[in-house]
Amino acid sequence: MIEAGAVSKRYGEKVAVDDLTFTVRPGAVTGFLGPNGAGKSTTIRMIMGLDAPTSGTVTVNGKRYDRHVAPLREVGALLEAKAVHTGRSAYNHLLALALTTGIPRRRVDEVIGLVGLADVAGKRVGGFSLGMGQRLGVAAALLGDPATLVLDEPVNGLDPQGILWIRKLLRELAAEGRTVLVSSHLLSEMALTAEHLIVIGKGRLIAETSVSEFIGRASGNAVRVRTARAADLRDLLTGPDVSVTSVEPDLLEVSGRSSAEIGRIACDGSIPLEELVPVQASLEEAFMELTDDALEYRVVEAAQERRVS
Repeated sequence: MIEAGAVSKRYGEKVAVDDLTFTVRPGAVTGFLGPNGAGKSTTIRMIMGLDAPTSGTVTVNGKRYDRHVAPLREVGALLEAKAVHTGRSAYNHLLALALTTGIPRRRVDEVIGLVGLADVAGKRVGGFSLGMGQRLGVAAALLGDPATLVLDEPVNGLDPQGILWIRKLLRELAAEGRTVLVSSHLLSEMALTAEHLIVIGKGRLIAETSVSEFIGRASGNAVRVRTARAADLRDLLTGPDVSVTSVEPDLLEVSGRSSAEIGRIACDGSIPLEELVPVQASLEEAFMELTDDALEYRVVEAAQERRVS
């Protein structure tokens, strides 16, 4: 379990993390999201003991990272896959980590096989592709068989097969009862991998919730209805605080009435329906809507630039 309690981090006048409190629980993949400059990297560095909080506390399995006797057995991390001696082979890189932390040599072979690097384990890391380097980073994170994992952009550089592999692996690790925290900018992938979300902006907590609840907050109450008698149904649905938009000749988007209510009205009017579904936002749409006020960097429209110049 990872717990942040009112943690803040300042660099001079810059507030990178501001009174942030959250809990990452075992048994689920938790996505850690936020716009650029939100404070995600700083938070992860504090979790891993690389930065000290200005105030507040961050603990992993009940202790600060530097208080664990065998930290690699408690928490494994992938922060920068390229942080490897390029002249070493993948096997020797992992072996050095194992022998300096009391991890059995056999575990090196286990994690190499687990991440699919058995055929290149003897090759120098300097010749690895970005995807192979990511796999090696995941192997290092798993080396101590830790109860907690912190992975920053783990799918970066992976091909489609590799993305499916890491998605399955993360879910399996969580199903074993481990705590899994994943930071990523690939929101479509987070929608498929994560079950819970911690979303921050400008160093402060925006949401700590399930993926479905987070998306639901941005989805509103619109319902999509498809029928060959769209014009007739439109007339029946109109009313106070009800908005009906014709998306296509046979497709309506209705706000202000529930799916059940629309279904009853259509039934009473003997209007057959081909489709009746709530309009749900994607994770990307929900993220953009709910973090709009927390953007540190914004693109200036070309028209605005021309007006300024």
